[in-house]
Amino acid sequence: MKFTAFWQRVTRNRKNRKTARNSRSTDRGVIDSAPNIIHRNEHVLSRKEMSEHALKVLYRLKKARYESYLVGGGVRDLLLGLHPKDFDVATNATPEQVRKLFGNCRLIGRRFRLAHVHFGREIIEVATFRASHDQAGGEGVTKDGMIVRDNVYGTLEDDAWRRDFTVNALYYNIYDFSIVDYTDGLKDIESKTIRIIGDAKERLQEDPVRMLRAIRFAAKLNFKIEASLSTSIKANINLLDGVPVARLFEEVLKLFLHGHAVASYELLKEYDLLKHLFLQTAEHLDEYGDRFVTQALINTDLRIQQKKPIAPAFLYAALLWPAVKHYADELKQEDLSLLQIYQIAGQTVLEKQLLQILIPKRFGIPMREIWTMQARLASRKGKRPLKLLPHPRFRASYDFLLLREQSGETQLKELCQWWTDIQEVSEEEQLAMCKKLSSMSKNKGKRKKRSKKLVE
Repeated sequence: MKFTAFWQRVTRNRKNRKTARNSRSTDRGVIDSAPNIIHRNEHVLSRKEMSEHALKVLYRLKKARYESYLVGGGVRDLLLGLHPKDFDVATNATPEQVRKLFGNCRLIGRRFRLAHVHFGREIIEVATFRASHDQAGGEGVTKDGMIVRDNVYGTLEDDAWRRDFTVNALYYNIYDFSIVDYTDGLKDIESKTIRIIGDAKERLQEDPVRMLRAIRFAAKLNFKIEASLSTSIKANINLLDGVPVARLFEEVLKLFLHGHAVASYELLKEYDLLKHLFLQTAEHLDEYGDRFVTQALINTDLRIQQKKPIAPAFLYAALLWPAVKHYADELKQEDLSLLQIYQIAGQTVLEKQLLQILIPKRFGIPMREIWTMQARLASRKGKRPLKLLPHPRFRASYDFLLLREQSGETQLKELCQWWTDIQEVSEEEQLAMCKKLSSMSKNKGKRKKRSKKLVE
């Protein structure tokens, strides 16, 4: 592996250095204040592998005489030979100063004030160095230790120790092309470990979403979660219930829409976190439900690998299907049509889910349509199928039907095959298929009537 040779060289060079290191005591214990500097000729990072737009931002900040670093996942992934999805920049320039440098810049966020520099579809996120809240008298922290604002600015060193995980606290210096490592992030990359910076319990109290981030990075990188962090996650999972529901929506998409959905799902179950995101799903996750969700996530990962689009509405509809199916099975005892059953079950599940995660209407409406279309696909009387084929939600609903059959609903095999066949023939043949199905239904009805007369 490219990184292994790199790490051996860094370790050898670091041992040879005779630089005296100062230590200082902080609320997180004794830490080494002198960073490990990996010089340009000692590491494998290349600007050729970086976003040209990120480099434009770095160079302009440098030209304006601000400190300028590529930071976080971009550095981590490049070291691992991966292709970063995002390139983030850290600087001592304030968000307002960044905006003055870039006409295509927008400032966002209250909790975290950030500068977004837009280059078409690509956005380079620029963050000002942040410091510990004890430098501002604890401003922005609730009585329970949760950070509600994080705009206390500091130095590069402050920023490194304020980051969440060691593997995300690596800085690429555009001035001399070195890597700056305060937290031994390089060592944890080599050992494939997700380690939180500082006291795990305290850091999770500051931001409970760090539990989900730990899961996401472990799933994405195939790393193990360090023992003390693992213990703290299991002991503090209830903190997730206090996170704003709108924020959790985005975090769930990050877990499941980046090519490692199955691994994320397995870790959520292992750490008992699933019920804090999808309580209804966790409560009705029988063998079929688990198989259904797993297959949906396998398909999601496959589509991402094939660079096909993924609809968040379909993903959420699949994650909540075990609960919808449970309520639908209960409602089948009532005097209701199948369409009414799915309408009621879907609405009930969605309303309860909104108490945990805010799902925007632009996704909630398609979710309900996918569920109710399962009833419409099952009813093929007359020319109804011909009206469903051009429906904007037909393809997603058809895929959902196939997923149900693929997960073990054996009674759907004939129905799935019929809908597959009708999409592959001409309009005349489609009409013939509908007429044939109608005549078969009539013959079945006549046979039932004759059977009743014979019994009488």
